[in-house]
This record gives sequence, structure tokens and C-alpha cells, in this order.
Amino acid sequence: MGWHSTDDVNEFLTAAGEFLHRQPVRNTVLITVADTVKRRGPQAYGADTPLFGWAEDGAFVRTPPMPAVLSAMSDATAAALAELIEGPLPGVTGPDAAVAAFTRAWQRRTGGTAQVGVRMRLFRLDQLVQPAPAPVGTARICGPADRELLIDWTTEMFREVGEMAKVPEFVDERMSYGGQMVWEIDGNPVSMAAITRPEAGMVRIQAVYTPREHRGHGYAAGVTAALSRAALDAGASDVVLFTDLANPTANALYPRIGYVPLEDRTTMEFPS
Repeated sequence: MGWHSTDDVNEFLTAAGEFLHRQPVRNTVLITVADTVKRRGPQAYGADTPLFGWAEDGAFVRTPPMPAVLSAMSDATAAALAELIEGPLPGVTGPDAAVAAFTRAWQRRTGGTAQVGVRMRLFRLDQLVQPAPAPVGTARICGPADRELLIDWTTEMFREVGEMAKVPEFVDERMSYGGQMVWEIDGNPVSMAAITRPEAGMVRIQAVYTPREHRGHGYAAGVTAALSRAALDAGASDVVLFTDLANPTANALYPRIGYVPLEDRTTMEFPS
């Protein structure tokens, strides 16, 4: 079975949904991106039409101008995908092996160059452990009065990591279902974290951010643990998150509160 592609997210989910939900943790990004396009429309991530694809042992989502997201797949399937995708491609992101195989085939086909953008590690919550020592403060779900602060912090967070996002839409989407939390001291927020909508029993912690002036006090651990607990209490069976492998603080923090590493991922950039 070769690759099939469509710009219809519903067709994609009908055809590839079983494959994706067989491993919802490892397919977390494909699942949440497809869900976002389904709810918000084809321009959820940009003006260009998205593309979705599936094969017997793989799937991908392409939402320009973002890198295409790959599932795990065989080298042969990745090479076949590199022949399928047309037009400018800024890069791909996914499990290391799939990205490496795709990149080799893409370079053979196009003669272009490739460079590593970022390397990530996927973690899954095993047994939640409360931070020790416990940070000063408490967690709470955000309300409308927090919107401007969240937009400011999220803008700064994306700027620091060099990512693109429609920040107001990002914040509003998560606030709409109670998916933004802050850690505060005496009513003053000092850290934040967000969470995706549940899909196939899986949620993903994201946008964990502490402004520079508040770092070094364990607030990120506090808000992440609190949001993880809230997700479990709401019925999530899998709570996951990503870290940047270049960030030793994050990679040391999450195992201390019960997260275990599952796999490493690469974003490979294809300069135009």
C-alpha cells in the first residue's frame, strides 16, 4: 500500500484515525494538529491549504508554513513520502529515524541542503511525584482577566525558542476549555503552563514558561505538576510533554515529578 493524501481532514481522520489512535502518545502531535484543523478550519495554522497523508505504516500532516509532522514509519515509507510532497517544504519533524530517512530521500530528489533545527524528547507521565521541596505559591486555572498576561508571556516564550504561532488564537483556544494554568504567589502569577484538549485519552502539557525574573524557584515544576494532576483527575489516561534536548533544566525537571522519556525527535530544516 502506497501513500494517499488529501486536503480534507475528515477524510484523513477516517482513513488514518485507527493507525494514529493505536499509539496516541507517540502520535500526539499529529492527533492534536488534525483535531485543531477539524475544529478551526483549514486556515488554523496559516493561509495555505494543509495536506494530510497516510500509508500502511505511517502518516503525516503538513500545515504551511510549519514543518511537516511525521509519524514513525519505515525507511522505505519515508522515502516514498519524499517523492510525494510537492512545492517548497521548510522542513520536517518527527521521530529521529523517520526524519533521517525522509531527509536523505528529499536531498536525493531535490539536491537541497538540510540542517538540524531542534532536537526534542517525548516524555510520558508514569507516577506523578510532587515537587520537593514544594515551591511557594499555588496553582489556579486562568480566567479572562489573565488573557493579556498570557499573550505577553506566550509571545516571549515563542520568541525565546524561535517558534512561530498565532499567539492570541493559541491562548484563546486553550482558555476556552480551561487549558491554561498559572502558578501564583499572593495573587501574582509567576509561571504558566497549558494543556491540549483530550484526544483518545491523551493530553499534552505545553507552553510551560517562567519569566526570567522568576526563574530558579521551582515554579515551573509546581505548575506542571498541578496541571498534570488536574488532567489525571479529569480522566486522562496519558499525559505527555516535550522538552528541548538543548535545555538541561527542563530535561532534569520533568523526571523528578514522574515523567519518563519515550523517544527523541528531530526537526530538520530545509533552507530555501
